[in-house]
Amino acid sequence: MNIQKLLLLLLMLIACKNQTSNTTYSQKETSNSKIETIDTIEYDFKKIEVMLEQDILFNGKLTRFFDLKEFENVFGKADSLVLMSKEEPCSYIFENSDGSKDENDKYIYKKGSRFENSKNQVAVDKFRFTDGNFIMYKGTKLSADTTIEDLKKLFPYAIQNMNKIDVYNEGELDYINLREDAENISDGHINIFFKNGKLYYMHWWFPC
Repeated sequence: MNIQKLLLLLLMLIACKNQTSNTTYSQKETSNSKIETIDTIEYDFKKIEVMLEQDILFNGKLTRFFDLKEFENVFGKADSLVLMSKEEPCSYIFENSDGSKDENDKYIYKKGSRFENSKNQVAVDKFRFTDGNFIMYKGTKLSADTTIEDLKKLFPYAIQNMNKIDVYNEGELDYINLREDAENISDGHINIFFKNGKLYYMHWWFPC
């Protein structure tokens, strides 16, 4: 009889242990689900504002795409030219329709800004708000004097979800993401960086 009681007690202990283990696992799953839901609510990329290319004029004169003569008329002679094949970027603005790349495509560097050049075509890749560079965006001038608070009027949701990132040779900078099309067709977006609370540079980012 004592042996039967002992066996029954052991079986009850094992059952309780299994039940406790299952309950703990279930609570952990529920907790993770709540965290994921909160993250989704806090940052919804579809709510991030759009910055369309056609709404931007670089130095008040050029859209994102132009030709070499227009580049020199507005920005002057290039500081340097580097074959893109040497820098091996993840993506090209002027990538061919079949995915191939022209081996003569270049990066044009000018006062910290970077432009992509293919034959006679030029496009802005990274634009730095230095040496008087600015953009006109929907009639509003954005320059090195533009503060984070100023941009909050244009991009309230993006500014609300501003992040920090460690940028090579720059240190830690505040930055925001903006969508580049209203329909969310593009996989890329525009990163806008701030230094000391003011507009610093913008970069068209596209995944590899």
